[in-house]
Amino acid sequence: MFGAMLLSSIVLSLLLSVAAQGPSIDRQIAFLVNSSSPQINYPTDFTQNIVPKPIHSHNDYWRQVPLLTALSLGVASVEADVWLFNGTLFVGHELAALTPNRTFSSLYVEPLMQILAMQNPKDDFTVNQTGINGVFDMAGSIPLQLLVDIKTDGVETLPFVQAQLEPLRARGYLTTFTNGTLRESAITVVGTGNTPLDPVKALEPRDFFFDAPLNQLTDPSLNTTWGPGLSPLASVDWNIAVGWSGIGNISATQLGNLTQFVNDAHSLGIRARYWDLPGWPISARTAIWETLILSGVDWLNADDLEAAANF
Repeated sequence: MFGAMLLSSIVLSLLLSVAAQGPSIDRQIAFLVNSSSPQINYPTDFTQNIVPKPIHSHNDYWRQVPLLTALSLGVASVEADVWLFNGTLFVGHELAALTPNRTFSSLYVEPLMQILAMQNPKDDFTVNQTGINGVFDMAGSIPLQLLVDIKTDGVETLPFVQAQLEPLRARGYLTTFTNGTLRESAITVVGTGNTPLDPVKALEPRDFFFDAPLNQLTDPSLNTTWGPGLSPLASVDWNIAVGWSGIGNISATQLGNLTQFVNDAHSLGIRARYWDLPGWPISARTAIWETLILSGVDWLNADDLEAAANF
């Protein structure tokens, strides 16, 4: 009797031990991960399993870790406000927010160069590769949109922005318009704020584009033929163009303006964005986001990236 009880106790202990360890496949996975096996990694896994989303990270530099936070959430458009001082482009929302270490190069150009180098390894497997992979591993053909909001004098600042982009340009990472042909690459740079229209028009080849006025695309007084070769993006202040607070029902006039401007952009092959959207109360923000998506807006302008990514 005692021997039988002892045997039962041993069997029970073994069963409990196996159950605690979990299925053998899970143990094998844990073993490979913990052993740092070369089988579990690949060169372009920096953004592995991140689904890109048509979200614009408004004032992206406000985040503790600009650019990377946006990419980690699949945000496919980021924005940097730049100020020119003594030949250097500093990033910040206002003069009081500028610091010597937060520059356009350090926060955006240099990290993008590092990320794209990882996404485009040079080895025996890629020696005959002709295309360029973007920042998103799951969708390498989708460009990251980089909005450069020029805060200082546009004509003076634009050449410095162009010069800062040279490392990306030299590697073929920038979307380019030349001889009437638009060639998308890993990064599409669009100027906004004080960006001067005529100097952007004069660029040939053009790898720095212009954020067109979404509510004036059909205005002949602007004397401009809008299209993706000049403006892949058109934007406007929500309060000026639409004005709905998100509380109560949107009026027929407001909805008509919203959809008309979006349709104007789409008819020209341009993507549409509304900025300065109400952020509170959350129910109002949600109502506006839902209306924007239903209307066909291409970029959801957001400050709360996590909320937008999970929307």
